Amino acid sequence: MKKSKKSKQYSIFKLAARTVTSYVKTSKWWALLDQSFAVLHSLSWTVGIIATQVLFDAITAAAAGELSFWQVAAPLGVLAAVTVGQQVINGLENFTNDALMYRNYGRFMAQFQRKLSRLPAKHFEDTAFLDDVNKAKEGADWVGYFAFICTQIFTYYAVFFVSVGVYLFWLSPLLPLVILAAFVPAILGQLAQVKVFAKLEEENAPLRRQNEYYQRTIADREFYKETRILGGFNYFRRLFHDTLMLVTGKTWKTEKKAAIIRFLLNIASFAGLGASIVLLFNATMAGAVTVGAFAAVFAALNRIFSVMDEIVTYHLSSGSEHLGKIANYYRLMDMDEMQGTANTLDFSKGISAENISFTYPGRDEAAISGVSLEIREGETIAIVGENGAGKSTLVRLLTGIYQPDAGTVKVGGLDTKSAHPSAVFGGISGVFQRYQRYKMTLSANVGISSTKTPINADNIGFALAESEFNEPAADLDTMLSPEFDGIDLSGGQWQRLAIARGLYRSHDFIVLDEPTAAIDPIEEERIYNHFKRISKDKCAVVVTHRLGSAKLADRIVVMDAGTIVALGTHDELSSAPGKYADMWRAQSVWYENRS
Repeated sequence: MKKSKKSKQYSIFKLAARTVTSYVKTSKWWALLDQSFAVLHSLSWTVGIIATQVLFDAITAAAAGELSFWQVAAPLGVLAAVTVGQQVINGLENFTNDALMYRNYGRFMAQFQRKLSRLPAKHFEDTAFLDDVNKAKEGADWVGYFAFICTQIFTYYAVFFVSVGVYLFWLSPLLPLVILAAFVPAILGQLAQVKVFAKLEEENAPLRRQNEYYQRTIADREFYKETRILGGFNYFRRLFHDTLMLVTGKTWKTEKKAAIIRFLLNIASFAGLGASIVLLFNATMAGAVTVGAFAAVFAALNRIFSVMDEIVTYHLSSGSEHLGKIANYYRLMDMDEMQGTANTLDFSKGISAENISFTYPGRDEAAISGVSLEIREGETIAIVGENGAGKSTLVRLLTGIYQPDAGTVKVGGLDTKSAHPSAVFGGISGVFQRYQRYKMTLSANVGISSTKTPINADNIGFALAESEFNEPAADLDTMLSPEFDGIDLSGGQWQRLAIARGLYRSHDFIVLDEPTAAIDPIEEERIYNHFKRISKDKCAVVVTHRLGSAKLADRIVVMDAGTIVALGTHDELSSAPGKYADMWRAQSVWYENRS
């Protein structure tokens, strides 16, 4: 994440305004209806206090013989109607609250995930950015709750205190001031906690990310065999325990300080309640306040302080703990997205790279430096080199996944820096070394490469046949996961399925980035021979460190330390001194017994 974005500050008022605006905009009339009920609910409390005063004054007058029983019945009926109305409005408000909750459940997390899909892929190589993603993800879980708090404060609580405050001021100008003064220290104390919990979130984010990974190594199926057989289970369990203790220890220290502050502030609030009662009692004894007003306000004081405590101890306290997370969410949401024009690919122009360089975030040494390459229409290029030579990085640049720090890459005539990524990716398919084993049906595993069109069973069957996928126990509806009552595939079958996935997607440019690294060289060459046939007349790139497959390409790119050190056919490169000839001699023993 860029420093300017990372250091950007968000005040509580800016966060509140932005969150409420988004909340209302997405919820539309449901939000308006909910807040209307909230206003009516808050006004009903003030009306109830006034109705209680009128009733008690009437009862006092009746006891003195000034009013008849039937004259007391009228205010009693009004209070009963107000009480029933409060319950009805409260029920309607709870209904709309629940409706909003379900409507907005996951909405902010979905926005967060869509944002990640629009950010440059280079960011995901930056550990600081990954920490920021973790922090923003925590914030996404709390934005909806924060929006609810803010709307409640702006409607229910604000109307409640204004209407009740006017009534109390009418009785005694000092009364609302005493109540407010009792909670000013508490409010300031909660606001002061924001920085404390924001700092806690900064410290916990990288630890939490580590802890989540260690939990996966203990519980996930993909780690099970290795951690049990090689004895890594207890090792990872200790790491999980240690990071968990660090996270909970830091959280406990912060929460303990916050609890002490809240306790002291509650004492101040209790003192304010006592002072309000004394003030009200003195006003009644002096005749400035009627007995009915005393009884109504005395009963209402519990509600008033309960609401104040609800705001300070619950809403503000919870908000101060999570405000830093919410700010992290908006920092990520404000990051610059990938931009560009949505032009059309023309693969008659091939793919070209001109003097490109690329350095991964946090590293000083360039992964690719001064590379120029042109892939002509219908040409198959093999990129070879030892591990760390820059092969996969070059492919990511040639496909537009990364943009070069310097130089230009054009895919089908489109500059990857100025064209929208969706336009560049539209005509590209690929099979990668770390292909995914989706826990879905066979048809979904293949069709995931082309989700903008309905699943075509015939095309899926053709892609599976072309990749020589031949699992007899699997039809298109078979679930490929034992965890969901399905079956598992062998490593070789998963590789063929990954190739079928790449073939199913409509493409003019296809990449095979070492998808067969785990199988023997003989089987690999057979697969690449098949790939050579099905990629005919398309731009194709094969990335491999095994040269038996590379010689099937029209031309071979030899890479070393992020640069192209040789370019030519297999015969040209193997017969000339250099990196390729050395590698070929070292690997030729793998192939010398083949016919």
